[in-house]
Amino acid sequence: KFLRYLLSSNAGEVLTMLLGVLGAGVIGLDDVGGAVVVPLLATQILWINLLTDTAPALAMGVDPPPDDVMARPPRRITDRVIDAEMQVGVVFVGLIMAAATLLTLDIGLPGGLVDGSDGLTEARTMAFTTLVLAQLFNCFNARSDRVSAFHHLFTNPLLWAAIALAVLLQVAVVCVPFLNDAFDTTSLDGPDWL
Repeated sequence: KFLRYLLSSNAGEVLTMLLGVLGAGVIGLDDVGGAVVVPLLATQILWINLLTDTAPALAMGVDPPPDDVMARPPRRITDRVIDAEMQVGVVFVGLIMAAATLLTLDIGLPGGLVDGSDGLTEARTMAFTTLVLAQLFNCFNARSDRVSAFHHLFTNPLLWAAIALAVLLQVAVVCVPFLNDAFDTTSLDGPDWL
């Protein structure tokens, strides 16, 4: 669970940065002075890692085992921990996170596929928050590779507490003025949160 969560979440970050730079002209990131602008800043990426890779990931460690764990055959000693099925899942989830983040960025920026009207800071703040929320949802998705994220949704109160704390801290980074300065974010209005 822990590996699936961390690898897929970090794949989402890496793919967001890679595809954002490669597709800068498509999503409108190259309109700022003719130079390519990165989708997220280094401080924002560090914040995402601090926020999503600590408490939520640790709370997954006390998640109850799957219902059918004793019905499955044991792993062979030669089986890899990160097998081909997990690798495909990690890349797929990472691509979904990156696509959602870059689409949000594109919606905010003028130019690109969807012509937005926001400035770079506001569009980047929306994308930054989208990636944080996607990774927090991924906590539930990574709990099992066999059943829905909504199966046994409320069996781990520590996970819910960790996610609630992470959401509150992300809201603070978006809404508190001195944190806006530190993370180059701006307050979002109601429609931007959606």
